[in-house]
Amino acid sequence: MSWDESIARIPADVEQPDKILGSFTARQLAILLGAGAALYGAYTAIGDRVPLVVCAAVALPVAIAAVLLAIGHRDGISLDRYVLAAIRHQRSPKHLVASLEDIPMPPSWIAARPQRPPAPLKLPARGVAGDGLVDLGPDGVAAVAEVSTVSFALRTPDEQDALVAVSGRWLNSLSGPAQILVRAERVDLTETIATLQDNAQQLPHPALASAALEHAAFLHELAARHDLLRRQVLLIIREPAAGTSGREVAAARALRRLDEASRVLSSCGLTARLLNSRAVAALLASCFDSSAPPLPDDDMALPGEVITTGGTW
Repeated sequence: MSWDESIARIPADVEQPDKILGSFTARQLAILLGAGAALYGAYTAIGDRVPLVVCAAVALPVAIAAVLLAIGHRDGISLDRYVLAAIRHQRSPKHLVASLEDIPMPPSWIAARPQRPPAPLKLPARGVAGDGLVDLGPDGVAAVAEVSTVSFALRTPDEQDALVAVSGRWLNSLSGPAQILVRAERVDLTETIATLQDNAQQLPHPALASAALEHAAFLHELAARHDLLRRQVLLIIREPAAGTSGREVAAARALRRLDEASRVLSSCGLTARLLNSRAVAALLASCFDSSAPPLPDDDMALPGEVITTGGTW
């Protein structure tokens, strides 16, 4: 057997479902055969008592609906899954509150009209530990690191090949779940502008002070006319935990995997910085409201931490 005959071609879309019969998948065949069996059963039950035209008029919309559910797509999702998701969304509670227990129905003399009570909000993250790891409950723990970026287009072809090789070496070395998240957040230049204006008065030369004030005015105009955003790249490493006693082991594995990723990515000029507990808490809070300005890390209180005031009594 030659070398060319031993090459196995892998399709680009590895998640594409297998074709069972012709171009139909098992899910599509189940929908079509199920609808056909239901129509045939209904016809054999009442076909001798109902005219054929009436049976055809009733069966035609059902057959068309089955075909649309089997082969239809919307926003990249099959139509049957889209319909099921719409039904689950319609039946799920719309008012969620932070509670670990079921919320009882309100008394009849309070409710003006019968309505569904609020449901507890179940988040995948149970909390943030002191070491910055996110407690995912039965799903284990997750370590979050902020990764710097490099300009791929400005590199030479050899440097680009080296970057791709390093990235591929890191991906091939993965031994557990990992996620690369690229998010955009608002940038607040108020503190930067104020610092420029204050330091301009202390510069030794009037020309430097004038340039600093002009730059502060430019930043103020830029922030007033545009929505300034910065791109943040996050690397999330997750490790499953077996029981309550396995959290320490999972945390050690997550930190070790993150350290290995940091060493490998440093070969192509990338630095991975592990976020501390306050930075992770601020990050999770900003994910709930992406339009809000980023929260300072020092102003975030950790779960269970006593909140005190800075004033005097």
